[in-house]
Amino acid sequence: MRLFNFLSKQPELKEHNNPDDYTLVHDILWASPNEFDLTMDIYTPATGKDAYPVVIMFHGGGWLMNNKSIMDQSAAYFATNSDYVICNVNYRLLSDNNNSTTMDAIVNDAFGAVLWVKEHITAYRGDPARVAVTGDSAGGHLAAMIVNSGRQLSTEPFSAESLNFTPSYIPESQSLEEIRLRDGLAVQAAILSYPFEFYQAALDGFEKKFNPIWWLRGAIGRGFFGDEFNVEDDPAIYMALSALKTIPNVTKRQLPPQLLTVGSNDPIVSPASVRTYMKALEAAGQSAQYWEYHDKSHAFLDSGSNRLLRTGFALDAPPALNVMIRFLDDIFYP
Repeated sequence: MRLFNFLSKQPELKEHNNPDDYTLVHDILWASPNEFDLTMDIYTPATGKDAYPVVIMFHGGGWLMNNKSIMDQSAAYFATNSDYVICNVNYRLLSDNNNSTTMDAIVNDAFGAVLWVKEHITAYRGDPARVAVTGDSAGGHLAAMIVNSGRQLSTEPFSAESLNFTPSYIPESQSLEEIRLRDGLAVQAAILSYPFEFYQAALDGFEKKFNPIWWLRGAIGRGFFGDEFNVEDDPAIYMALSALKTIPNVTKRQLPPQLLTVGSNDPIVSPASVRTYMKALEAAGQSAQYWEYHDKSHAFLDSGSNRLLRTGFALDAPPALNVMIRFLDDIFYP
């Protein structure tokens, strides 16, 4: 999650964003769940390879705010300085559809985006067999859900009796059961930047009616799954959407390599909470790396500058993005 972005624009440096180094297709419609259009931007490097690994990017904003534009500069930096096809994705927010979107629907969107990319990305010279997911804050949570729970699929609606997900996009040529059996949501790497922990957010009162985070979006606080559920009486449905609570043991399923990043001065997602997630991965036998960004706050990957959090893309983001690119290069370009 992040606080409201008091953003201002900054002049872009060519080494951060050089449109000559990539082609960009804006606002590709990839799904319309409940008639709500979802789009993504796709950046393809201009370095002449027949195919590139793919990075699917999910923005942050507490599942309530922002859209893919908050990641525009990070996506352009990746496209300028690396050989990856970048997919910068919009998903539904809790406050969308008259403040009625449920948290499982947002996860459905994240799952659907991966399936859409795998089916269509060859048209943009992306390799569907080499895919990484990344996200920051709430987007980091969504990336973790793809990695941890991508086999929890069902056409049955999400409920206390069916703690599974129905992606917002399913290829017409495939059944959801076929996708589940072949592990169709599997990815080859993940980068979670200051990932917000869903279950803890509920315990900490995120759903309270007068939570100011909702007000900043112009909405009244409510339950993640509607008003009939709450974290005290229905913990199982909340844990099903918790990255920390859904890490599989390596004896059951090996997760892809992961990089966890966080600012040492993050007031929203503490380094301690990210280290807790790292330790949980290690305890389950999973592979992960941890990088703490010295003297940085939350949202250091955001476009523009944020006076409230004292972050600015030009100063803060490039060193972190370079760490991310090196991590991916070790996997996809060893």
